[in-house]
Amino acid sequence: MGTIFLYEIAGTAMLILLGVGVVANVVLTKTKGNGGGWLLISFGWGLGVFAGVFVAYKTGAHLNPAVTFGILFSGASEYADGIPVNFANTVAYLAAEMIGAMIGAVLAWAVYKKHYDEEKEAGSILGTFSTGPELRSYGWNFVTEVIATFVLVFVILLFGGTPDRLGPLAVALIVVAIGASLGGPTGYAINPARDLGPRIVHALLPIPNKGGSDWAYSWVPIAGPLVGAVLAGVISRAFI
Repeated sequence: MGTIFLYEIAGTAMLILLGVGVVANVVLTKTKGNGGGWLLISFGWGLGVFAGVFVAYKTGAHLNPAVTFGILFSGASEYADGIPVNFANTVAYLAAEMIGAMIGAVLAWAVYKKHYDEEKEAGSILGTFSTGPELRSYGWNFVTEVIATFVLVFVILLFGGTPDRLGPLAVALIVVAIGASLGGPTGYAINPARDLGPRIVHALLPIPNKGGSDWAYSWVPIAGPLVGAVLAGVISRAFI
């Protein structure tokens, strides 16, 4: 359990530091990357996953409760080599992913602290920490997150059973693909910890002009990815 906490906290923190960081670089005013666009964000998140997977290699680099749930419902006996699927280890993964996500968000805020202080748009500030829909329709936003997360988890599970030899790059590329293809409606949370951890940090940090944390929407990037992950885990049994 100590191994799970160490590696999953560090890996998830790395993922969120680089992911929140690339959004801040594109969105906040007066940054070098301001206006860099959606593809920069998509590649930044993909490369954040790439780095996080390397850091958390020893625990299978879940970095995401959806991945943990996908493996759980796939019928696997281990989360990673030597780490059996059981209640205690499941809780450890989920807790470590949340803690890591919060740490990564705080570090990203520290990097861009002066830019946050000068930002006047509350929506831009929140958008660096958590996801939100371009067209608010909770039902359809939920469907988007279910489908996008299904793609992520289903492909990851199949990676494990095929001789791709791409390692972390394979996961990074599928995250870039999801961002470019399916990320437009909701900002593709596809990871409950990625959204909830930084959203909590946004609520707690003393950022001027930050406004509210949009808790009314917060259930979508939690429930949608978990449902998509469960579906991916169950359906993957027919392919693996």
